[in-house]
Parts: sequence; structure tokens; C-alpha cells
Amino acid sequence: MNEKGVMNTNDSLAPKVFKSGFWVFLLRIMRRLFEFIRTVVLARLLAPEDFGLFGIALLSLSILQKFTQTGFGAALIQKKKEIKPYLDTVWTVNLFKNTVFALILFIAAPLVGIFFNEPKAILLVKVLSITAFLGGLANIGTIYFRKEIEFHKLVKLQISTSITDMVVAITAAVYLRNVWALVYGFIAARIVGIFVSYKIHPYRPHFDFDLKKAKELFGFGKWVLGSSVLSFLITQGDDIFVGKLLGVAALGFYQMAYRLSNMPATEITHLISQVTFPAYSKMQDDIPRLRESYLRVVQFIAFLTFPLAGAIFVLAPDFTKIFLGEKWMAIVPVLQILVFAGLLRSIMATTGPIFLSVGKPKIETKWQVIQFSVLIVLIYGFTVKWGIAGTALAVVFSTAVSTIGFISEAVKILKFKLNKFNKVILIPCINGLCILILITLLKTTVANVGICEFIICIIAGILTLIGLTVVFDKFFNYKMVILIKELFNNLKGDCRA
Repeated sequence: MNEKGVMNTNDSLAPKVFKSGFWVFLLRIMRRLFEFIRTVVLARLLAPEDFGLFGIALLSLSILQKFTQTGFGAALIQKKKEIKPYLDTVWTVNLFKNTVFALILFIAAPLVGIFFNEPKAILLVKVLSITAFLGGLANIGTIYFRKEIEFHKLVKLQISTSITDMVVAITAAVYLRNVWALVYGFIAARIVGIFVSYKIHPYRPHFDFDLKKAKELFGFGKWVLGSSVLSFLITQGDDIFVGKLLGVAALGFYQMAYRLSNMPATEITHLISQVTFPAYSKMQDDIPRLRESYLRVVQFIAFLTFPLAGAIFVLAPDFTKIFLGEKWMAIVPVLQILVFAGLLRSIMATTGPIFLSVGKPKIETKWQVIQFSVLIVLIYGFTVKWGIAGTALAVVFSTAVSTIGFISEAVKILKFKLNKFNKVILIPCINGLCILILITLLKTTVANVGICEFIICIIAGILTLIGLTVVFDKFFNYKMVILIKELFNNLKGDCRA
């Protein structure tokens, strides 16, 4: 630690974590820019029912994916010793699993149509079952990029699939004007992803199966499997419920609201989790270092997600009207409710890499059971009374309960007082509230918010965040400016190297 209380680069893996996180963040911004363009264009060309139909097909695909998750990838990352002897076994297991999975999905497609009372979904599910098989062909060697925190090497893979999906889906939508545009984009992206995975890493997998190695990995992976299944039920169970109870159109509205409201928080947390899990695994035996790095990660995530949540909440009606069109205005209240779920998830998800890195994935599974139980208790009554807005409320309440549990477990493992955690997120809370109030006041000065006014509100929010950060750094020892400077210094050194 230096005199300012900031960890030096040789004291911790934190600089490497933030450096990798920065590059991944830039990558995710690019990917989400492509996705944003894709979503806005397709929302104009296609109907909510088309998104609902595609959502049903994706749900079917996700169900089997999650219920057949081996957790081998997480086990390889967590492992201290060389993982090359395990790669062929993992690849072989994944290919066999995905092949069986594809056949089951193809055969079960009519049952999906019956469950959702939507015959049009049957052919979609059968066609998308192809992507299940394709998923098993990807190069397992790319796991090294995640394990060694070299996420910049995945740029070609991530960008190529995003661009392919966007270009193919939009082109097909212009000509077809139906749900198949979404399907063709999805399949094309998966095919391109396979080819690129072999282009970016020299490892070439072979058919091989070592039962002893598979059992060893599954000893850790079984808890990842349990967590994966529960995560699916928690994050996709509401989609299944809405599609079954309220129909395809309601599902299309709900999924659009969920995607937009959770995108910033989910993306930021997801990319940070990718980087922190392998980093935490390398310092799993040093609790003080792990604690310091974790709190800095929470500080950085909260710094980004709280202001974003405030801006999304207040700008939701204007964004929907300007970019998606009048036919999507029904999603606004749902979007505003789900912003709180996304915010909670962004904080809760910081704990998952901690549990995995110290070899305690069981903790995550336990609290996901509680979260899912709360969701089951609330979702039917809330949805019947308030429609998809009620579903959103049930998601928020269940997420709040589990967030409290996840944070309390992290506090026990890392051995720090809860008030230290509260101090880390207090200033971001104030930042988010100030931005929400500022944009609300700006909107009252104009009769109608158009694209120019929308951009002005965003710029005003960013400038406000910068100003508040400088003030809090100077008078309240927030240290965010120092943290960001440290990040960019490491980036500069990396570029020169």
C-alpha cells in the first residue's frame, strides 16, 4: 500500500484485473452497440409477437443448456495446476453432451408448441436445435484466455459473432419481415464463432475421454451445474411464466423491457466477473489481498451502474418512443421496475467469483434456491393482479432477498464489517440519485423530448457524474480518480510494452 492507501501494482493482481476489465469493457461496448443497432432496427421492422416467438425458441434452447451444464470450464479456471491434460476430455464430453442435447430438443419441439399453445414455435425450436450441436464444436483452447486474464485476445471472436448476427438478422428482416430473420442471424453467428475460435488459438482438440479426470472436474463443477440451473430458473423462469400465462405478445414486451433495463448492469457485472474469477483464483489463499481487490471491484461497479440505473429509469419513456416506436410504449413501466432488479444483480453478482475462487460454489447455489423460492411464491399473484409489471415486481423482491444473503456470505468469507461495504456504495447511490433528479428537471424545460434533447440529457448526466466524482475525491477520500488513473497507467504501460 502507498501513502494514499492505494495498492501498488506489485502488491496485487488488481492492476491486471482492471486492465483486462478495461479491454473487455471496450469490447462489450462495441458488441452492445451492434446489438443496440440490431434491436432498434428489428423493433421497427418486426412485431412484438416475432420477438415473443423467438424468445420461446431461445427459452427451449436455454433450458437444456443449463440443465446439462457440466461446470468444467469454471473448474479449469479455478485449478492451480496445468490444465492441458484435461482439455481433450472436456471437449469430448461437451461435444457428446451437445449432440444428445440437440437430438432431444429436436424431438421435443412439438411439446414446446403445446406448452405455450403456439404451433409456430415448433419449427423454430427444431431449427435452433442445430446451434446446440454447433456449440460443442468450438475450440476448448480459448479457455486459456479466460484463465490467464487475457480477454483482449477474445476480441476477434466476440466482435465477429456480433457483427454477423446484426448484419444477417437486419438483412433478412428487410426482406422477410418475420421471426426467421432473428433465427438466421443467431445461427450465422454461431457458425462464424466456431471458425474464429480455431483461428485465434492454436490448440486442436481430439476425441479422448478420461473418466478419472472427468470425475475430478465434476467434483467442483456439480455445484456450478446446480447454480447454473437455478440461475436459469431465476432469470428465465419469469419468461416461461409470462409466455404461458399471458401469451406470445406479452412475452415479447417483457423480454424487450428486461433486456433494455438490465443490459448496462448485466454487461458491466458480467465482464467484471469474467476477469475477477480467474484473478481471485490466483489469490485464493491470501484473504487480505482478496478482500482489498473485491472492495475495489465493488466500488468500480457501483460507480458505473448506479448512475446508469438512474438515467435509464428517468429516460425510459423517451428512449422507447424515440428508438423503438409507439407500439413498444407498453414496456415503459416494466422497464422502470426492472431497472432496480438489474441494479441489485450488478452488486450481487460481484460475490459469485469470490465463492468460486475459494472453492465454495455451494454458497451461491444455496442462496439461489432461496431466491427462486421467493419468486415462486410471488410471481403468480403479482402477475394476475398487475400483468407483466407484476412479474417485474416479483423479480425485484426475490432479487433483493438474495442480494442481502450473497453480500452477508461474502462479508464472512473476506472478514470485513458490513459498514465498510456500505461506505463503498453510498457515494454511487448519491451519484445515481443526483443524475436522476437533474435529468428530470431538464425534461421539464421542454414540451417534447426528441433525439437532440435526449442526447443533451445524457451529456449532462455524464458531466454531473464527473463533477461529483471530483468533489467526493477531494472532500470525502473517495479515491475513484486515483483508481481510474492507476488503471490507465497500467494500460499505458501495457501499450508501450
